[in-house]
Amino acid sequence: MKRTICAVITARASYARIKTALAAIRDHPDLTLRIVAAGSAVLERYGDIRGQMHADGFEVAAWTYFIVEGENLVASVKSTGLGLIEMGTLLDRMAPDAVITVADRYETLATAVSAAYMNIPLVHVQGGEVTGSIDEKVRHAVTKLADLHFTATARAAERVVRLGEDPARVHVTGCPSIDLAARVARAPALDFDPMAKYGGVGAPLDLAKGYAVVLQHPVTTEYDMCRRNVTETLHAVAGLDMPALWFWPNVDAGADGTSKGIRAFREVHRPQNIRFFKNMAPEDFLRLLCNCRMLVGNSSVGIRECSFLGVPVVNVGSRQAGRERGGNVLDTDYAREGIASAMRRILDSPRPVPSTLYGDGTAGVRMAGLLASQPLVIEKKLPY
Repeated sequence: MKRTICAVITARASYARIKTALAAIRDHPDLTLRIVAAGSAVLERYGDIRGQMHADGFEVAAWTYFIVEGENLVASVKSTGLGLIEMGTLLDRMAPDAVITVADRYETLATAVSAAYMNIPLVHVQGGEVTGSIDEKVRHAVTKLADLHFTATARAAERVVRLGEDPARVHVTGCPSIDLAARVARAPALDFDPMAKYGGVGAPLDLAKGYAVVLQHPVTTEYDMCRRNVTETLHAVAGLDMPALWFWPNVDAGADGTSKGIRAFREVHRPQNIRFFKNMAPEDFLRLLCNCRMLVGNSSVGIRECSFLGVPVVNVGSRQAGRERGGNVLDTDYAREGIASAMRRILDSPRPVPSTLYGDGTAGVRMAGLLASQPLVIEKKLPY
């Protein structure tokens, strides 16, 4: 009998993280895929991904709205609560054999709690990692709610086991986002004009002589400093004698401050070397990364995909503190002088050697195989 696997996608980054696993589940003869789109993944403001999913050949079985306007700490709490209510209704209706949730966002926590309390086996992707922010607390909490664990690295798997999980339920699969990176790396040419295809806001750019990609998210534990922090990065990038493609932040608490900082800087300084984008198809974004001179910001894409692709990264601030990283990452604080200095060092240095720390490009197929073959709930034996 086929197993029905419900994958809950709550953000644009989560889709890229899990896309190859979704395809492998869909194509596996012993599995049936049901996709739920929710959270910021269905909001136009953050790049509604349902159209992209459809274009990629996926059917979205259901979607729901539960993000509370405000992008602050209270809004995040309320959104999590609404997510619990909505996900409970959807999971009750679907009655899947297992639910997949990705990483460490507050929407992920809502999904995990809903599945756990409904006795639906929970599969957690990318557990066991350390970052030092609220994301780490959420990630470890989801680990304790989960029944099957697919980790990106061996060290992450060891950490999940030390948290008390049964080693038989912990599998090092690699990160599915590396699968996409591996595909793009085989044909990395920038075969599209990002401004013609995606529009964006800001000055027209000539990318022929090189460019930077910028992606800086708010840090929830530094909520009141998000606007100041992004302004420092804006000054550093605007002072770089190079075009920059800047991508909009996610919906975490502090995003309002980050967004206001970007808008205010754009209106006051009108930088001629920066163009701002809301969203982009994962493969197109990866092609931009393959051909860029560097990534600047605090996204985990700099730690994961850029490590595999050999793309140098200026990692700004604390958001990725503690996460395993390859030799492509140069860490700096939020001061514009430090960010600018790190960017200049990268321009004067050779390209980093690619790393397979986060996977070899086969994670999605591994995950589908495990979902079809492994016990979804391991029977717990009483000690007497």
